[in-house]
Amino acid sequence: MDKNNIDIIKSSGKKVKFSLSKLRSSLKRIGASRETINSIIDTVRDELYQGISTNEIYNRAYAILKKKKSYMASKYKLKKAIYELGPTGFPFERFIKALLQYSGYDAFVGEVLQGKCVSHEIDVVAHKGNETTVIECKFHGEQGLNCNVKVPLYINSRFQDVKEHWNNVSENGTKLNAGWVVTNTRFTEDAVKYGRCCGLYLLSWDYPEGESLRDRIDNLGLYPITVSTLLTKREKQFLLSRSIVLCRQLIGDVFYLDHLGISEERKEKILNEIELLCNYSIQYE
Repeated sequence: MDKNNIDIIKSSGKKVKFSLSKLRSSLKRIGASRETINSIIDTVRDELYQGISTNEIYNRAYAILKKKKSYMASKYKLKKAIYELGPTGFPFERFIKALLQYSGYDAFVGEVLQGKCVSHEIDVVAHKGNETTVIECKFHGEQGLNCNVKVPLYINSRFQDVKEHWNNVSENGTKLNAGWVVTNTRFTEDAVKYGRCCGLYLLSWDYPEGESLRDRIDNLGLYPITVSTLLTKREKQFLLSRSIVLCRQLIGDVFYLDHLGISEERKEKILNEIELLCNYSIQYE
């Protein structure tokens, strides 16, 4: 079988050609060694077949990474980990709030803002200097679902209503000039086109290039708690219910791990994994 002509099935159901270079790039991105990358590529290449799913390929790579270095496996599972913030969108909103806070914003979730016509509950409101930004989050619990143009169309109408009222009230003390739409999946081409045209800032898993959600998380070391390979699903849900959405929130405050009754030996392993993940942001704060 020609390994260079294998059709794989994406989570959206779309059929594409398998690319070894894309797999190599994704492994390089998380800092995997050449030896580890070659080991994974050899394994995946040997087990390829027509119609294999991207999820099966991911599982093979993830299993090897987990055996070698758990924190590498955590970085590799980032996309899936964001889906695990569900099933509701609220933990995702808190996650976006935390990303903004570590980027120098004062951020709040679930604020009700008056518009010119009606009031609106806004997912995240962020202030920086003399400017205010309103952010609407569109969380999808299933892979393969993209945000179409209807999403920014609807959110822009709400943004314009709030903006017109906000900027006419001097007591607010800031100017509301920016509206964001954030999703954990992808935007369709028309959605991106409309966002650019009307001035909405669109942020998705892989857009805009260089400043996408994935880039921001990697560059700042702000990984969601759900990336951990050592915490159980129950433990992650407990932490999320206590508004612990970032791995780094546990550094220097192990109260929540103590509350879960985690043994000292296991706690040490969990914290070691988290510190390796968050090393970049701790070092460069």
